Amino acid sequence: MRRVRFHTYGGPEVLRVEEAEPPVAGPGELLVRTEAIGVTLPCVRRTHGDGNGGGDPLPAVPGGEIAGTVVAVGPEVTGFAVGDRVTSLTFKGSYAELALAPAFLADRIPDDASAVEAVALVRSGQVALAALSTAAPRDGESVLITGAASATGHLAVQLAKLQGVPRVVAAVSSAAKAEFLYGLGADEVVTYGQDSWGEPADIVLDGVGGELLPRALAAVTEGGRLIFFNSGGGTVPAYELLAGSKTVTGLTMRRFTTVHRERYEQHRAQLWELAGAGRLRAAVHAELPLEEAAKAHEIIEARANLGKVVLRP
Repeated sequence: MRRVRFHTYGGPEVLRVEEAEPPVAGPGELLVRTEAIGVTLPCVRRTHGDGNGGGDPLPAVPGGEIAGTVVAVGPEVTGFAVGDRVTSLTFKGSYAELALAPAFLADRIPDDASAVEAVALVRSGQVALAALSTAAPRDGESVLITGAASATGHLAVQLAKLQGVPRVVAAVSSAAKAEFLYGLGADEVVTYGQDSWGEPADIVLDGVGGELLPRALAAVTEGGRLIFFNSGGGTVPAYELLAGSKTVTGLTMRRFTTVHRERYEQHRAQLWELAGAGRLRAAVHAELPLEEAAKAHEIIEARANLGKVVLRP
């Protein structure tokens, strides 16, 4: 089979396509022939190994989400069979023609949905819903979302409006993304370079982190809360928490999927229901062949995407 692997840390140039033996499904795992592979900012950051995303142990096959067809079922797996079309979080090793997926994170793809639609919707939608449910917006509260044009961010904008949030502010790197976000229901669009992001929000969902984190925290109103779900790191100014009675909550899907299984299952059903009814749109920015994984990473690193970037084996 073909896979993409990196042997040294660095930018997109370190990604190499190579031949490899297929993996074997172990206990609790599905072996999936991939039809669509999601490219995410955390996966891109981990290839750098610079501490922002932690760096994968070398050599490594990047990736965190797939959609395709089950070709083998590991021991202790129930509820799935060879031939099932599934999408799943994988956390690693998905840039390949065959990839392993934890069965407890797998989800059947509806007959009327494509693999690309599934991979664009499920993981990013799960992150968006997890962030929103962790924030638990109350009546009348406002929400600001950084990285709002990203695969997760653009779904969070829509889901916040669907939950009745009266003011959703989309924060992005470029004003060129404004039309896209207004079309998804954003009430305001601000760029990172602006002196002011407008009135503070009750809730900030931060999908960027790094040097942007202090500004994201400053955009939280007194007594408000910030949900930190990115891999960009950053330093929280402690005095800002004290002076503004603000709270910061970290969110990782690896923990969320194990600690909040019932909510994860509810979110899974909710995403398919909303998408099937045409109320939630998972935008796909680009579909690229596996051999162009480096180009996919370049798009993500340049913050050029409006929605999801997908690899096709």
